[in-house]
Amino acid sequence: MKRMFNRHILYLIVLVLLSPAMATSAASASVLHDFKSDGCSLFPDGNLEHRGLWCDCCFAHDIAYWQGGTQEERKQADETLRDCVLDRTHNKALAVLMYDGVRTGGHPVFPTWYRWAYGWSYGRGYKALTEDEQRQSREKLDEYFKKYPAGYCGDRSDKKTTDERGLP
Repeated sequence: MKRMFNRHILYLIVLVLLSPAMATSAASASVLHDFKSDGCSLFPDGNLEHRGLWCDCCFAHDIAYWQGGTQEERKQADETLRDCVLDRTHNKALAVLMYDGVRTGGHPVFPTWYRWAYGWSYGRGYKALTEDEQRQSREKLDEYFKKYPAGYCGDRSDKKTTDERGLP
């Protein structure tokens, strides 16, 4: 009986201690953090000859992952990345490798900086954006592009331009 009482007291203490954190988390859950991109995260942005060859593909993918959304939207973002890399490189194995990597490592359950919906506090998971969240996303991206007009990839000194690469 005493053991059961102690366990209930312990649960109550933990609940009381966690309540402010849970309230803060819930209150900030619909606040989008500023957009950040690191290109292809844990993968090169290009090859030795053209170090930013598929960086733009990853940058667009980062925008989708930052704002998050539904499971289907994530799948579409990953397929778009795969198709973009294939278009840029004509290397199906590379495109599939990158696709498999983001499908495996980008799940929203992982507490990483590159997970699906990384612009939101951890724990959002798959959730369609509300109109207010879509507005926040547009505003944050506008702020980002005012500060960095060329985006992450355009600011890389070793990246060749689209025209220099002979790409559309």
